[in-house]
Amino acid sequence: MEETESEWQPQVRAQARQQAPTSSGMMVGVTAYFGFTCSGSSDDGRIRTITTPISPTYATQILDLQEAGATEEDLHPIVAEAITESHFTEWGTRADGRRADFTHVQAIEFLFWPGRFTRLL
Repeated sequence: MEETESEWQPQVRAQARQQAPTSSGMMVGVTAYFGFTCSGSSDDGRIRTITTPISPTYATQILDLQEAGATEEDLHPIVAEAITESHFTEWGTRADGRRADFTHVQAIEFLFWPGRFTRLL
């Protein structure tokens, strides 16, 4: 079983990597301290766990940065933008001007689907 999984899993990941930038097939999960920039915001920063889909545009940027050797910390600004877009501003339909930044990252995970989640890292 272990041999089959070690041969199969890289193929599944490679296929998922190819599909993520052209579909809505990538999610990001982050546990970190989130602070906000927005005029009139009453939402104080705090530790949150957020799992949200991200746009193909951000998926492409994240995958390209990873291929170029970016560290997890290097990805934080782009992941913060992706989370702001999808989770906090709901794809631009609310909280105009809000920007989420995160620090003290406890966990970050990139997931692909369809069908089943495949962990990127």
